[in-house]
Amino acid sequence: MLLEREAELAQVAEALRAAAAGDSSLVLLTGPMGIGRTALLQQLPMLADGEEIRVLRANAAPVEQDFTLGVVRQLFDSLLTGAPGELHESRLGEEGDLYRTVFSDDAPLLDDGGTLTMPEEALYGLRSALAAVSADSPLLILVDDLQWVDAPSLRWLAFLVKRLHGLRAVVVCGLRDGYRRPGDPLLREVVDAARRVLRPAPLSLGATKEVIHEQFGVPGDEEFARACHETSAGNPLFLKSVLAELAVGGLRPTAGQVEAVRSLRPALLRERLAGSLRVQPRPARDLAAAIAVLGGQAEPDLLARLAGLDPIGFLATLRDLHEVGLLAAEQEPRFLHRVVQDAVESSMTVAERERLHDAAAALLYHNGRPAELVAAQLMAVTNSGHPWAVEVLRAAADTALRRGAPRTAARYLRRALLDGSLAGEGRARLLIDLATAERGFDPAACERHISQAIPLLTTPRLRAAAALRISPTIVGLGPPSAIDLLHQVAEDLGPATSLEGTARDVALRLEARLRHAGHEDPAELAAAVERLSALGEEPALITAAERELTAVLLNSAVLTARWSAAEVSRLANRILEREPATSEQVHTPLPLVVIGLVAADSVRGISSWLAMEQQTRRQGGTVADALVNVQQAMVLSARGRVSQAREYAERAVRLAEVHWQEAGVVSTLALTRVALDLQDPVLIERILDGPGRRRSSSLALTATLQFAKAAQDAGNGRWTSALETLLACGRQLEASGWRNPVLFAWRPWAAELHRRVGDPGAAGALAEEELLRAREWGAPVALGRALRVKARLIGGDQGVRLLRESVDVLRASADELELARTLLLLGRQLRSGGEAAAVLQEAGALAAACGVPWLVERIRAADGSGASAAPPEAALTRTERTVASLVGRGLTNQEAAAELGVSSRAVEKHLTSSYRKLGVSGRRELIELLPRMDL
Repeated sequence: MLLEREAELAQVAEALRAAAAGDSSLVLLTGPMGIGRTALLQQLPMLADGEEIRVLRANAAPVEQDFTLGVVRQLFDSLLTGAPGELHESRLGEEGDLYRTVFSDDAPLLDDGGTLTMPEEALYGLRSALAAVSADSPLLILVDDLQWVDAPSLRWLAFLVKRLHGLRAVVVCGLRDGYRRPGDPLLREVVDAARRVLRPAPLSLGATKEVIHEQFGVPGDEEFARACHETSAGNPLFLKSVLAELAVGGLRPTAGQVEAVRSLRPALLRERLAGSLRVQPRPARDLAAAIAVLGGQAEPDLLARLAGLDPIGFLATLRDLHEVGLLAAEQEPRFLHRVVQDAVESSMTVAERERLHDAAAALLYHNGRPAELVAAQLMAVTNSGHPWAVEVLRAAADTALRRGAPRTAARYLRRALLDGSLAGEGRARLLIDLATAERGFDPAACERHISQAIPLLTTPRLRAAAALRISPTIVGLGPPSAIDLLHQVAEDLGPATSLEGTARDVALRLEARLRHAGHEDPAELAAAVERLSALGEEPALITAAERELTAVLLNSAVLTARWSAAEVSRLANRILEREPATSEQVHTPLPLVVIGLVAADSVRGISSWLAMEQQTRRQGGTVADALVNVQQAMVLSARGRVSQAREYAERAVRLAEVHWQEAGVVSTLALTRVALDLQDPVLIERILDGPGRRRSSSLALTATLQFAKAAQDAGNGRWTSALETLLACGRQLEASGWRNPVLFAWRPWAAELHRRVGDPGAAGALAEEELLRAREWGAPVALGRALRVKARLIGGDQGVRLLRESVDVLRASADELELARTLLLLGRQLRSGGEAAAVLQEAGALAAACGVPWLVERIRAADGSGASAAPPEAALTRTERTVASLVGRGLTNQEAAAELGVSSRAVEKHLTSSYRKLGVSGRRELIELLPRMDL
């Protein structure tokens, strides 16, 4: 929207009419940044609508100043590619091989005193080419940001604007106020050749109101509009920036937002305030600088000492600053607006700012202020000579870590490393502290700093302990450089059997990391299981090191299914009983215990432990946050709570976008499990198009993506392709020793696909093999699923018996989704009658609670074709029927609670129970069902 620029448009239109009559001219469009030069230039081609005027455009940019003849090429590009009858390469060739000279990549430019320029014949040739085009129609030549034009193009423009006579052309150049390339006579030649200089004026109050209306869709309050107009000083760019910021914050153009408008930090106001400050006496400038530097610690005594004022002078100067309009109150050292802070800082040199921050740090330190307050001042100083500076920064980093701000801690520690006095183990300790802070958001930097610290440490134990600060990759392969580093320090340290105390614990933790690094090697997995068996039936879990090693070894037993689910569950729970739930566990192999419990179908007791773990950390954008969300998604998926699991998995994937190496694989695994349970083709396609294929060769990720590809093929009816993919995946898993029937349940799916493609023999063989594996492993979810697969293949009365057995087994499972699927199949197999209806009703309630719409629909379809079911309201209690009726009347939870005299939480609980019993997914489906219910 272009406002109040009619005069400028009229002048350019007048110049075009004169050019059509043979009087060409240059128009210079100038003004301060943001006044709207570019917007006006973009509007000028509209003047050619309905007229036979040819428009040539070029936009200069700082990054393109080294692009020789960039602006000239832009102007001539449309002519070179135009319709027949316009300028073409062949026609340019008539002007002394002009095409090769100007537009080829090896154009022979001349060096005029270090500045590239064009040969004289090229300058004349381009003008002749324009003359040929202008003979047919007048030209409007637009060049924006003249200050950024490359030197050869500027040379041609300076040549052209002096020779416009006879061209029938208007050249309009935009130039920012106050910008002149030092000693550039060509730019001056162009500027001086302008016949008209247009300077768009600031917007009026009326125009400001129109901009407000456009931004918010409603007219702004009069007081609000005046505040915007005053703050922006009519500058269109600044006005729109202010309004956009307000809109993003959800604010409306009302009088109540006037203070919000005035508290913003407009650059124009900042410069005006800075100019006002520069003419103040030295004491006023010094005190304003002291207030800006000390910020929230601007206490009178500290301010006076930092500004070098005595008490009387301090009070007098405060009064002066208030009269100037910089302070909120006469005797209060607080700036009127945040923009004043910007103005004060912009009026200081870099050296002045550093000197003041260094002096402020010393004042705060000697006055016993907290380390982070002192460190905040030191952060603004490149090099401080204070002997206490490093320890203060280190203490501030510790404080930041304890309050859950690792990035802030890392900044403090990086600043401490700039101290040149640090060397040897002192520098190593600082590097290790920095790596510890970084491992949650920048693991690559963590590894780099640990590698720098290790050569500075004097003992093998210290070097090994430092290497352990690198977080392990829970699923997938860790960086080879990190694994090599672990091997190196482990070799120096020696085996745990030869060590005692802390050194032994370090050796055990190193062993855990190295054994986990081999979890895709069948020989390493077998060795790890043997090591686990050697620990005995009751391995020592006294120290954290022993628990970490046991967790890794137990993971090998899970992947290989060499132990039973019951044995895995018992030992995993023993580990968690002895392991406090803290957020730091994500930097150890202990999250492997969660995978083990998921595989063992023993997750009912872990939710509270994970909740405690999550409570100990602050949510942010770190690797640890991604892994915590993955664990929650895995446990919810194992319980069949798919819709809830999706929320955590989606969040984990978003966090893993910037931490792919550390969390990308495991988050993709979690989301794929959700996508498969939901049978969501859009989500499956998104996973397959994601970064997984390009970024990792992890066996777990490869298998997961193969599952997703098989699901995509099966969903499109490509049964054979899906089967081939699954069988290839199974062979790869078996070759690696991964035999767990819960983590990668490929056989049940492959058996079903064999049945679909007409190979019942192969289907039966896979079903039998899966049933054998499931019985050996012993997890209810695996056994119940295997029984269902076999029952589906056999059918008949024997199939029903197997389905009943599957239901009995799955009732002991945490996975309600698997139970719902078996109940659906059983309900279909049963003859019409009350039992079939009851079975399907239970299946529907479970499927709705799990949040799986496709299964809910199948159960409804099956229920409709079977015996008459009990009326839906029969499943509800009296209170649940009452709450449902209130919801049907359109009451909110709070309104229903008020009518019943209970809490809104109680209403929510009754609604949730009703959803489960009725097999609906939420309030909308409940309301749709109400007309069929007698409430």
